[in-house]
Amino acid sequence: MLYQEVFELFWEQVKESVEEGSFAKLTLAKNIGKPDLKNIFVRPVASKDGFRVLLKLRYRSRETPDKEEELTLEEALQVIKPYLKVSFLSVFLFTTQKDLLFKINKKGMGSITENVATFSSVTLAERESE
Repeated sequence: MLYQEVFELFWEQVKESVEEGSFAKLTLAKNIGKPDLKNIFVRPVASKDGFRVLLKLRYRSRETPDKEEELTLEEALQVIKPYLKVSFLSVFLFTTQKDLLFKINKKGMGSITENVATFSSVTLAERESE
């Protein structure tokens, strides 16, 4: 299936993990080429306004400071989507129940692989810039 369709299925798993309280972290990895943007991390953060995440853009260059932003899950999705296939070929979902890997191959097809959970508990992110 085309990566966009598979990513929709993957994102449903992300939302399910949030509803179940098992969402630990989301990581975009496997850069295309050698861009300055190294990774994108999404972690749950303490909030009085319902479920929110801390989205962090990590850069290779020490001259470029990392960027952090507190968002809703849907806002984070809007930030992540433009990077798929353009900058990143893999998205890792870490939950306390299982890990899921979403991959895009060279033909633009997507796949999801399930692995044993890396995280045994959810740790809330803290902003570095504060």
